[in-house]
Amino acid sequence: MLQPMRTKFRKAHKGRIHGVASSAVNLAFGQYGLKALEPERITARQIEAARRALTRHMKRSGRVWIRVYPDVPVSKKPLEVRMGSGKGTPELWVCRVKPGRIIFEVDGVSVEVAKESLALAAAKLPVKTRFIERISE
Repeated sequence: MLQPMRTKFRKAHKGRIHGVASSAVNLAFGQYGLKALEPERITARQIEAARRALTRHMKRSGRVWIRVYPDVPVSKKPLEVRMGSGKGTPELWVCRVKPGRIIFEVDGVSVEVAKESLALAAAKLPVKTRFIERISE
């Protein structure tokens, strides 16, 4: 699973996801992509599950690029622990995704295979997504 080797700070504030994405809004590597339509936090496990569904349906042909990286730690307190006594330990890693951000890119497969495999990957993610295609000149 994806997670940083080390970070500047161990714990992060939750924060809110405002506005639309300014980076990773256009296809940079592949011919087809999966674009997020709503703001949400995507966990490392969800990214990995989507990647597995995607590559399995493509039968390991073609190429996949992951355009998001989970670099925000989310802390959780253990079950049945009383209030207070500080913030919990970091349990999982998430990526804050804004609307318009491309999550996955695919190349080297037909449009039908790309559409089906990205739909399977989208089912593993907590955001509404849209299939996008590079406009060939």
